[in-house]
Amino acid sequence: MNYYAIIVAGGSGNRMNSSIPKQFLLLEGRPVIMHAIDVFYNCPQKPKIIIVLNPEMQSHWKDLCEYHHFTIPYILANSGLQRFDSVKSGLSKIIGDGIVSIHDAARPLVSAAVIDTSFKVALEKGNAVVGISPVDSTRIINQDGSTSAIDRSLLRLVQTPQTFRLQELRKAYEVDYDARFTDDASVMEHYGININIIEGNRENIKITYTEDLDIASVLIKKKRP
Repeated sequence: MNYYAIIVAGGSGNRMNSSIPKQFLLLEGRPVIMHAIDVFYNCPQKPKIIIVLNPEMQSHWKDLCEYHHFTIPYILANSGLQRFDSVKSGLSKIIGDGIVSIHDAARPLVSAAVIDTSFKVALEKGNAVVGISPVDSTRIINQDGSTSAIDRSLLRLVQTPQTFRLQELRKAYEVDYDARFTDDASVMEHYGININIIEGNRENIKITYTEDLDIASVLIKKKRP
């Protein structure tokens, strides 16, 4: 079986108040994106890596690779206006069938165990989407402004990686972009595929705000022997 990992890295640093996209910010001395790629490259399936980048940042990325002696082989794809477009671009670089895992570059702390399980479940059941249970109480705001409690045991906070059979994912992505497509699972669901949720790791935070880098740094230090 052929395995692939599409690392989506076309985002900006707007919410970080940074001119540098968040995936390129340093985390314990290395760019955030490199931490994520390392975990995929070293997982048992040894997937081929496709990195989806803004064309304007590709020269900067190559400079970072040289500076940090980053030698993991990868295929480069151009990002699009929306995440949806970026994933389509990444898929266009893959020839043939197999299993593909799509991951946000801004999630540097995904665990090898989660990636391994994602590939195995997708191979068996067609797809695997990572999620964790919320720990806070949750409420929904109704149209009249009132609020109602939601049973949080029925909810999952969806993360990446999101892993699928290539043949099905390609067909699902033949549609036009819709604002409701916030992730790959929503695209597949629109195509008519039931989504399998698997348990993620809580450390797999998405670097979105400045304080997230501090939290990620602490978590990395805790993992060190």
